[in-house]
Amino acid sequence: MTLSPSAPFISLSRIARAVRSAAPQLASFGGVGLLAFIVDVGGYNLLRATIMPDQVIWAKVLSVAIATGVAWLGHRYLTFRTTRRPAVAKELLLFLLANGGGLLLAAGSLFVSHYVLGFTSALADNIAGNVIGLILGTLFRYFAYRFLVFRTPQEATP
Repeated sequence: MTLSPSAPFISLSRIARAVRSAAPQLASFGGVGLLAFIVDVGGYNLLRATIMPDQVIWAKVLSVAIATGVAWLGHRYLTFRTTRRPAVAKELLLFLLANGGGLLLAAGSLFVSHYVLGFTSALADNIAGNVIGLILGTLFRYFAYRFLVFRTPQEATP
């Protein structure tokens, strides 16, 4: 198969330009995410060590809920400030739904590890919920935020 001059081709320089243009947004996403991660992991471990030692799933749900508030404020006013919706309630609802998907991935990882596989130590719970669940949830949330939550009405029209 030969390529004709009119065939679509993605050059390395085009990919590099796309990565460079997305770098500030990705850096901001990472910074806000790191802060929310600290709130989530710190809150989870504090709850697990004190008032919820036998309720690991609810401790995770509560820590994620608090971290979600931190993340929404950070992403709304920093990461996606140029593309946020004028309808704040709709944006918040979509953000909560996107975070619900991320929470299901984190809590699902924790559930499988803790209750199905029987890994019940604090270390195993942290690996399942805060490493594996974090990776899966972060990937899901970034794309949900970028393509669903923080879209201006102009971006939504074809």
